[in-house]
Formats: sequence, structure tokens, C-alpha cells
Amino acid sequence: MLKGKNAVVTGSTSGIGLAIARALAAEGVNITLNGFGDAAAIEKERSGIESEFGVKAVYSAADLTKGSECAALIKFGEEQLGSVDILVNNAGVQHVSPIEDFPDDKWDLIIALNLSAAFHATKAAVPGMKARKWGRIINTASAHALVASPFKSAYVSAKHGIAGLTKTVALETATFGITVNAICPGYVWTPLVEKQIPDTAKARGITEEQVKEFLLAEQPTKEFVKVEEVAALAVFLCSDGAKSITGSLQQIDGGWVAE
Repeated sequence: MLKGKNAVVTGSTSGIGLAIARALAAEGVNITLNGFGDAAAIEKERSGIESEFGVKAVYSAADLTKGSECAALIKFGEEQLGSVDILVNNAGVQHVSPIEDFPDDKWDLIIALNLSAAFHATKAAVPGMKARKWGRIINTASAHALVASPFKSAYVSAKHGIAGLTKTVALETATFGITVNAICPGYVWTPLVEKQIPDTAKARGITEEQVKEFLLAEQPTKEFVKVEEVAALAVFLCSDGAKSITGSLQQIDGGWVAE
């Protein structure tokens, strides 16, 4: 059903985004990758997707903190692949700090990349989806779109914003064959989580090992969510079986927000 569709996946050079890109490619979807990282490593992933799954994969280094580059990314995907049928707004960054010490530039960066980029990319992608009467928009939110944690004011604010954006765009596009949903993972072992361990340890005055234990204390399963699990949910949300699911916040958090 997805074979021959075309997707843009932001923040897809590693972690959750790369897992989603690969899972979509396995279903025959052509992929536009986007994100930062080592050029050789990115090219290895891009060419690997093409050779492994027999699809076309292209890469854009668009800086999604700039609205104009978000729109340019969608245009690039349309020009390179022919359309953007699936948009996965996944790019994100994190910073952990008490509110009184939270750097202004970190707040601006997190809001720009985690929230505003999804707005700009969605705005650019929706006209084509409406014209084709089919589209799938998936926003990578977080359990922090539903609940808060200390020392993450910008991230929690951005993810709550993603929840609102998801619901609003879902209502606006409901009669055009477009679905808009957010995936809300708990703690997934990704480079983003790994990088915040030292900052969280400093903010809380505990060891890095204690931080890991603290994070998993939030999840009744006591296990990190795997990127492959998030990717499988994304693929399902793109399928015909999920065509009546729109405006939803899909929890995949080991039971975190059930408590």
C-alpha cells in the first residue's frame, strides 16, 4: 500500500528518525533524509537504504531552525522524489537546566527546532497532500507532550505545543484523506537521551548511573523503548488500517503516563 509513496523524515541521520526512515523504506517508500552529522556516515546510511530496500533515498542538510529552510526541505523532497506524501516531523534537541539558569539561546533553539520546524514543514507539505487527497503527517512528540518533568521547561513546552499542532491540523485536513498524529515515546535510548545524562546528573546532583535508574523509574516496564518499536508504530499510522486514526497522541512509553 505504501510502495511508491515518498516521505520526508526530519532528524533522520540517527536515532528514532533513522529507524523510521528505514522502516518506511522497507515498505517501498522513497526517502528524503535530513539532519546533521558526519558526512561520510550520512552518505553510508543514505546509500545503504537504497541498496538494501531498492528505493530512492536523498539527503538534505536543511537547517530546520530557520522557517525558510523547512519550506525548502519540502520543496526539495517534491523535486527529487515527485511528491511528499508522508511527513515525519522528528527533529529535536534537548537541554536540561533549572528555569532560573535556563539559557535564553537554548530556549529559542528548542522551540525553533522541536516546535516551529514542524509548523513550517507541515504548512509547506499540506497543499500537495490536499491536491492528491492523501497524506500522512506524523509528529514525534514525547510522553512530555502529556506530562511534565523538572528542568525541561523548553522541551516540555515544545512537546505540549506539538500536541496542540497535531490536533489542530488533523481537524483542518480530515476531509482530504490526510491523517495527522503524534507519537509520544517514553525514554528511548537514542543519542539525544544519552547526551542529556550528564546534564541531568549535574542538575539533580546525582551520578550518571543514578540518572538512568531515575529515568526508568518513570516507566513501569523498567526498560527503554526501542527505536524499532517507534518506527513500527509510525509505519502503522501510515497504513490504510490507520486511516481513521487522526488527531491522536499515541503513547509508547512503557506505561509511564498510565500512572
